[in-house]
Amino acid sequence: MDRSWNRIFGWAFGVVYIVVGLVGFLVTRNVGFTATQGKLLVVFAINPLHNLVHIAVGALLVIGATSGVQGARMVNGIVGAVYLLVGIVGIFLVNSSANIIALNHPDNILHLVTAVIALGIALRGDSFEPSKAM
Repeated sequence: MDRSWNRIFGWAFGVVYIVVGLVGFLVTRNVGFTATQGKLLVVFAINPLHNLVHIAVGALLVIGATSGVQGARMVNGIVGAVYLLVGIVGIFLVNSSANIIALNHPDNILHLVTAVIALGIALRGDSFEPSKAM
């Protein structure tokens, strides 16, 4: 298996997003599927739809990581671009009836940070080898 930062990112972030999505269902047992306020998981607002999105994104990242370096790079770039958009648009959705995934400001910050990391790795991550950097 080729080791690359794109594949490492896909596996690591993918598994974390899947776990967060599953744990989120424990927190949002009595929350409406698209409730705009949701419940807090630590400081992040979530609802059942948000949990499903986390699981789907995590699965996509893991699938990308298993499909080779180019597949991982492509998926990381797509996830990074989408999270950048979600992070920006999310700023305007907080406290809005259109906020169907219960975003709050900590969510938006996390989405923007994830976007920067995913895009950075997708664009430059494989210009060095992980085994030499660790």
